[in-house]
Amino acid sequence: MQIFDSHAHYNDEKFELDREETLQKVLDAGVKNLICAGYSVESSKQAIKIANEHSYIYATAGISPNDIPTFENENTDVKEFFFEEVLNEQLKEIKRLAKGEKVVAIGEIGLDYYWNKENKQNQKSAFIKQIEIANELNLPIVIHTREAIADTIDILKNQITVANKGVFHCCPLNLDLIREALKLGFYISFAGPITFKNSKNGTEAIALVPLDKMLVETDSPYLAPEPKRGTRNDSSNLIYTLQKIADVKQTSVEEVAKITYENTKNIFKINTNWYFNWCLKNYLLKSTLTFFLASALSTSNKLSAVKWNIPAIMFDGNNSNFVLYLVTVSL
Repeated sequence: MQIFDSHAHYNDEKFELDREETLQKVLDAGVKNLICAGYSVESSKQAIKIANEHSYIYATAGISPNDIPTFENENTDVKEFFFEEVLNEQLKEIKRLAKGEKVVAIGEIGLDYYWNKENKQNQKSAFIKQIEIANELNLPIVIHTREAIADTIDILKNQITVANKGVFHCCPLNLDLIREALKLGFYISFAGPITFKNSKNGTEAIALVPLDKMLVETDSPYLAPEPKRGTRNDSSNLIYTLQKIADVKQTSVEEVAKITYENTKNIFKINTNWYFNWCLKNYLLKSTLTFFLASALSTSNKLSAVKWNIPAIMFDGNNSNFVLYLVTVSL
């Protein structure tokens, strides 16, 4: 069974002391791939660093509504001036980071009126500007919305076109929001809250979303599902979210895992054989240089015969293994 955690924060300080051990635990639990999500400039850098160090991890880059610039003890005009200036500098860096090979989306971005009600216009500005970056870089977006449903949908429907769509991460279990998001072509990502005993609309939300428009996530280290609620979350707990969806959809956990795995690859344009492609590209370059050098030496009679060993790597999709072999060519 292949499991894809579409949104986790292994760049969080809660994993600082045992990140590698936790990631190994996650792999042992059957999680084949995951996306480490950025939410600020620094966390995006950390997410990309983690992704670059692990072949099965991808990253997003963005500034969440809770991490946009804020200024205390300043008058309104001064705040607005510095907000735009600082935000634009941060977004230049996000744009630069988002060009990295392992970055698959701009996010998490959006609106959050639960934690911040005083800077709604600034949140909207940052949201729209980051959608523009996503459009320019041909990337999807990862949306964070909390107690801001109407404004979120208004922006997506009426203020800017999202060229490559994206996903509502840890989607609020609001049926009207889900209906609108689906109409707009977005995917819905479910996390631990759908398993909570006091979850409102959890079952109804799952029933509303077609499997082919659904992702799963942990939002680790937060929102651990039942029966792990209240503990530090990690991707190994995704099995409980998958089981809840399988129960509602009356299908197997394996089927839900398979479909959501493919959905995640599709929306984020992920080729999980990227390492094979990287190796192939680099080996072809080196082998081509070797070939031309050997040919030149042979032609000039400085070398009567050359055996050319080409290292090649093939990916066994059935077993998720890479196979290394040599192709020998005599000149």
